[in-house]
Amino acid sequence: MVRDSGSPRVDAESDFLRARRHQVLSGLAARLRNDTDDVVQSMSFDDVVEALGRRAENYLGTKVIPLDAIVGSVDKVRDFDRRFRPTSARSRQRWERLARASRTGEVIPPIDVYQVGDYYFVSDGHHRVSVARSMGVDLIEARVTAIETFLAPVGIGARADLELKHWRRLMLQRVPFTGEARAAVAVDNPFDYGVIAETVEAWAARMMHAEGTYMDKETMAARWYAEEFAPVLELIEEAGVRGKDERPAEAYLRVAGERYRLIREHEWDAEIMDAVKGKGKRKK
Repeated sequence: MVRDSGSPRVDAESDFLRARRHQVLSGLAARLRNDTDDVVQSMSFDDVVEALGRRAENYLGTKVIPLDAIVGSVDKVRDFDRRFRPTSARSRQRWERLARASRTGEVIPPIDVYQVGDYYFVSDGHHRVSVARSMGVDLIEARVTAIETFLAPVGIGARADLELKHWRRLMLQRVPFTGEARAAVAVDNPFDYGVIAETVEAWAARMMHAEGTYMDKETMAARWYAEEFAPVLELIEEAGVRGKDERPAEAYLRVAGERYRLIREHEWDAEIMDAVKGKGKRKK
């Protein structure tokens, strides 16, 4: 609750102390919940864009944006938390000066932000955002530059999400899946994306050697999905060896690894699947 004592100076001081108190209590609650630091810290614009892959940028002009959509910073991730409460008293005087200006009706210039999907990252105006949020404001004027990324900017609430996005992007750059194939190769372990890429490339190398032809990356991705992944996933489902909460790509990697460990073959058929299911040797 924002209080008004009639003295902008006193109220600004109270605003800052309240914001700092809430930040400290929020950090304590996060520790009690065993949250990782990246859940409560302001997100790094550079980390997000590096994980998603930067394609282009486009200046959109001045817009009014929701404060709740501002989640991070370009260069001050340690100075403010995820809700832009100050993490120290280092810039208290500047913060209180802006709070007084806001309370007395002075014109506050627009902030500068980068837009990545539905998220905004502050490049200039961190204290203005912090003051506005502390006073319960919902919207703020901003000069917006939109960033287009290789991966869709969704589901990036924590650093672990960025790591997953990073490895998925690298995999898709090596193996450019599209459509249903792109959705089907999702995994929860980021390092599995490297295994998928290596698996597809090894399969393509065997096919090119057998056929005496060359296939580009797009053809490699499409053929592996249609000729290897989809048929094998059907065998996995028929054999009942897919785990209850296991993603299709995770089931493929696990069963493929088990098959090769037991049988040392790259072919698939019902007999091989029975051997994998029973963890036995294939009959010769």
